[in-house]
Amino acid sequence: MSIFRGSATAVITPFRREDQALDFDAFADIIDQQISGGTDALVVCGSTGEAATMTEKEHMDTVRFCIEYTKHRLPVIAGTGSNCTATAASLTRQAADMQADAVLVITPYYNKATQNGLVAHFETVAKAAGSTPLIIYNVPSRTGCNILPETVAKLVKEVPNIVGIKEASGNLSQIGHLMALTDGNIELYSGNDDQTVPILSVGGLGVISVVANVAPKAMHDMCAKFFAGDIAGAAELQRAIDPLFNCLFSEVNPIPVKAAMNMLGLKAGVMRLPLTEMEPEHAAKLRQAMIDFGLRLA
Repeated sequence: MSIFRGSATAVITPFRREDQALDFDAFADIIDQQISGGTDALVVCGSTGEAATMTEKEHMDTVRFCIEYTKHRLPVIAGTGSNCTATAASLTRQAADMQADAVLVITPYYNKATQNGLVAHFETVAKAAGSTPLIIYNVPSRTGCNILPETVAKLVKEVPNIVGIKEASGNLSQIGHLMALTDGNIELYSGNDDQTVPILSVGGLGVISVVANVAPKAMHDMCAKFFAGDIAGAAELQRAIDPLFNCLFSEVNPIPVKAAMNMLGLKAGVMRLPLTEMEPEHAAKLRQAMIDFGLRLA
């Protein structure tokens, strides 16, 4: 059985404006908003969750809070990746002990590992996960490292708890080749909101979405329509979301999505450096795109 099917929100982490501390009261409200909006799963402490600027304690405290607060109302997938294999293994072991439904492990960044190095890295982290399912996260634009379809196929076939991939390479030919190499026996999730329907069409099970932070129902409905056989309806939603997507990526994620959530009154708070507040001209365009999409601003 798949970890989830549909739209999982790559949820932001709220930091208080006054001291940039974790704001768990705001996080609880955001989780409630996601559940009421129909999102199918939550991914906590990923790139959108700013895990890169958290201490290890903050990281795991955030994962623990999300798991305990959701009370199994929907799957919680913990981001536990690192460019250090030992750190990734430690974070993964802790998340598994907290009973995360799965872990999402990014390809090591900066090191620029070989494909053999990637195999060794993911085998080591998967062992630390025990029986907890592991999803590989491929996002070369952030990591400088592309995990090849042949490498993913090898890992999925040889390591029982490596079950899926979040594909954000943007390379649909590569993704199609991966599905051919695995005979479709991999849980494929889009890592790019604007490629959700194309990836579903080659056997994807859903999307790990940034847009779903502000429009969880729309992202859920897009996937639901596709799975119900309403391909035209899913494609129509994909097109409707495109202007919002473009504004949410007018600056590096999660700068725009946090600005958008604050516009909605969701108390996303601030970014931690080196991320900074959204440029005013981009924020104005984002605000208009949200209004045009039908979102009610605070």
